[in-house]
Amino acid sequence: MSPVEQETDSLSSLEERIQRAVQLVERLRQEKESALEEAAQARTETARLANEVKTLQAERKQVRTRIEKLLGQIDQLSGG
Repeated sequence: MSPVEQETDSLSSLEERIQRAVQLVERLRQEKESALEEAAQARTETARLANEVKTLQAERKQVRTRIEKLLGQIDQLSGG
């Protein structure tokens, strides 16, 4: 193989490696963007669920208070 052919092969090999590197970088950028979007959605969902938990806890407290009041009234009826 002549020196010119070796240089051409080396250049072609380098070109292929650079193209693969560029493709890899592009794919990684897309994956990063996708991961960032998923993380943002997860944070939004977490905030929504935390709010829902607070609402449910407040409702549970109201129900408990009402039940305790009703039980108190039942106790008054049976004691009276």
